[in-house]
Amino acid sequence: MSKPNIKELTLLVVIYSLFISCSSNEKQEKDSWGHPEIVCVDRPVIKANNKFYIGNRAPLTPLNFIKLPVGSIKPEGWILKFLELQRDGLTGHLPEISAWLEKDNNAWLTNGGDHGWEEVPYWLKGYASLGYLLRDEKLISEAQTWFEGVFRSQRKDGYFGPENLRNGNHELWGHMIMLFCLQSYYEYSKDERVIDLMTKFFKWEMTVPDEKFLEDYWENSRGGDNLYSVYWLYNITGDAFLLDLAHKIHRNTANWMQDSSLPNWHNVNIAQSYREPATYYVQTGDSLHLDATYNNFNLIRRTFGQVPGGMFGGDENSRMGYIDPRQGIETCGMVEEMASNEMLLRITGDPFWADQCENVAFNTYPAAFTADFKALRYITAPNHVVSDSKNHKPGIDNGGPFLMMNPFSSRCCQHNHAQGWPYYAENLFVATPDNGLASVLFNSCAVTAKVGDGTEVTVKEETHYPFEEQVRYEINTPKEVNFPLYIRIPQWCRKANIQINGKVSNVKLEPGKYVRISRNWKNSDKIVLDVPMEVQLKKWEVNKNSVSVNYGPLTFSLKIAENYVKVDSRASAIWDSKWQKEADAEKWPSFEIYPGSPWNYGLVLDDDDRKQMFEVNRKAWPEDNYPFAAASVPLEIRTLGKKIPQWKIDQFGLCAVLPQSPVVIREQKEEITLIPMGAARLRISAFPVVK
Repeated sequence: MSKPNIKELTLLVVIYSLFISCSSNEKQEKDSWGHPEIVCVDRPVIKANNKFYIGNRAPLTPLNFIKLPVGSIKPEGWILKFLELQRDGLTGHLPEISAWLEKDNNAWLTNGGDHGWEEVPYWLKGYASLGYLLRDEKLISEAQTWFEGVFRSQRKDGYFGPENLRNGNHELWGHMIMLFCLQSYYEYSKDERVIDLMTKFFKWEMTVPDEKFLEDYWENSRGGDNLYSVYWLYNITGDAFLLDLAHKIHRNTANWMQDSSLPNWHNVNIAQSYREPATYYVQTGDSLHLDATYNNFNLIRRTFGQVPGGMFGGDENSRMGYIDPRQGIETCGMVEEMASNEMLLRITGDPFWADQCENVAFNTYPAAFTADFKALRYITAPNHVVSDSKNHKPGIDNGGPFLMMNPFSSRCCQHNHAQGWPYYAENLFVATPDNGLASVLFNSCAVTAKVGDGTEVTVKEETHYPFEEQVRYEINTPKEVNFPLYIRIPQWCRKANIQINGKVSNVKLEPGKYVRISRNWKNSDKIVLDVPMEVQLKKWEVNKNSVSVNYGPLTFSLKIAENYVKVDSRASAIWDSKWQKEADAEKWPSFEIYPGSPWNYGLVLDDDDRKQMFEVNRKAWPEDNYPFAAASVPLEIRTLGKKIPQWKIDQFGLCAVLPQSPVVIREQKEEITLIPMGAARLRISAFPVVK
């Protein structure tokens, strides 16, 4: 008998492999889509439209994820604590402080009113959602006062709200924000007046000649918000004229499809407007539009975003030559970036956007506020060692007290910050086209939604993520029901695993994908996602070969003693701030923060044994359920560093730009403590490396 040749052996191996694969698949249960019960996928199944929640109506490209109506998700754990702090802090009490929210002669309540054009909808956007999430009748009632004013303001021709004329044209930026407010209100109330108002307003927009439409700076940059609202209404009504209006809005909005530049370099414009081409993509289906959004994101970060925390150096405007991690970002820019990430996640299904949202939410955003959420600062930077009321221009792009915590100041951020945590909480779970649910951002909550055959289930999620390595789910259902549950696998996690009712799945979970579990769920079924974290170093070659230290989704900063100095909010406010006569500056003080310990450390890194140089210490969970405070943060890392004597405060009152790494110095090694970046109001997050 002759020996088989190479080709015959190869054929035998292929046949045997197919036999084993088919045998294995025959044993594994399949769902109605033909998928195995547990499988790792790039995107959700989009072969059909969700039967219970409104996705994209044809001819629009199907959404990968569908936002659940506000109120579907009940926040718990530390995100609930954050929302309560917002309610009891600046967001909830801003009507007592801000002159822009005074009701007398307000532009949103009185025909011809003279104030509040932008600030009212900026604040209401988050304030109303906060009320709905917390089921707080006081907040809901206050929000309703403003919505009733909006409904009263509509004219016979369809225009509504303030008449803000610029060069004879209607400036519509404030209206775009109010449309977002109305969409949340409709989700909560199903008040048909919203649909009627928006339909009439969009018909009015159709009558405005192109040469008079979206001509002013803010509305021209941010036309993508108008576009998003048009698609939102189209998915409800199916009115064909809305698709024509969408084309009109896109062609009159600033061009966010340039290959190597952006229409302007204002940090907030970028954070919210880079998504415009991807929004338009849902109508065109043209990959060039989708690719343009990814290009915009990468373009700004290649030059100005070589820093930890997910944002970029854009104090007010990104400027060539100002790329060091001491350059900051507006609080407005943070919340708009998070909103963009949430929208892009729903449009594309790409888990990259969830990772990016968490990067900003956990590392950059929390440090923009005092821990009691009663004051905020306009600009926060990755390397931020003094937070005072001095003028640091041109070190930063703004001239004035832009670095201090002040509840009376920072006009736009003072109001617009309100959306950050409510919108994040609303997007913890989303619906999927195959009548399922997806856990895309991790936090404790309970989501109640219709799935499968229409059964209403509640999925309870418990976790201290991102401060722990496990996320736990429990299914509560009145009867056995089949539906798919998707759970995101973070990009940073290399060894994730999942358990169902105590049994560990042998399906390989890949970073940056989703695990899809489709089965007959029974009441009290339990799922556990383990996401083991490890210390990882990120090198920023463009920024002097500096290094940041990551542990899971958290970036760590040097722990600097923070000395708070109380300051009169009126005396230290930015020049364009306005407050009510009755506003109590003693009740709402401002704070400067000065370093009470050295900050000019570089990291000592041994290339042969880097992992051993970082000792992760877990501490008790804080009793007040607030983990983003330097004194009570439940995670610390200890490592070695050396002071760099020549790295000091410079002539602009900022930490000097990074020295080039490696820095050769003869200082003694010291043990230093690192804490999560979001818990550090003063921080060094991009470290020089010392020899």
